[in-house]
Amino acid sequence: MDIEERKSPRPWQAAVLVISDRIFQGEAADESGPALIQRLTDAGYEVAEQLLLPQEADVLKRHLSRLADQRQLDLVFTAGGTGFGPRDLVPEVTLAAADRQVPGIAEAMRMENLRITKRAMFSRGVSVLRGKTLIVNLPGSPKACMEDLDVFLDELPHALGMLRKQKAE
Repeated sequence: MDIEERKSPRPWQAAVLVISDRIFQGEAADESGPALIQRLTDAGYEVAEQLLLPQEADVLKRHLSRLADQRQLDLVFTAGGTGFGPRDLVPEVTLAAADRQVPGIAEAMRMENLRITKRAMFSRGVSVLRGKTLIVNLPGSPKACMEDLDVFLDELPHALGMLRKQKAE
């Protein structure tokens, strides 16, 4: 390894958590997780973990805490659990795990997706920081998940650089 290789920053590391009782129980196929992983990999991110979880608040909170505090990943994306169903508690659990809120990401996703469908107004996803980890809730639908990711993916290196203290605000 030469000096230039040692100076280059490590790639951004992410985790993808798909939260769905139906997928967890094998009643449906996971399409959002693989789509997210492919898009992130294509954009140069390292996907360090991929998890499929039931819609259980304590399970999700434990994993969000572990990924941020112990693994210290740059990003955690959740897919699913942001609707109006009685077990759709991903936004509440994410907020409970947060140190600080980052409302602009979720606001931008909703605003952009209102151009596509009026149903975007029903999105309850949130974006937060836990330590130096950015956690973003995405919808469970693979199409909506990709549309939301497209809203902010190109801008993420700036925000992540600030978290790593590599970029000035």
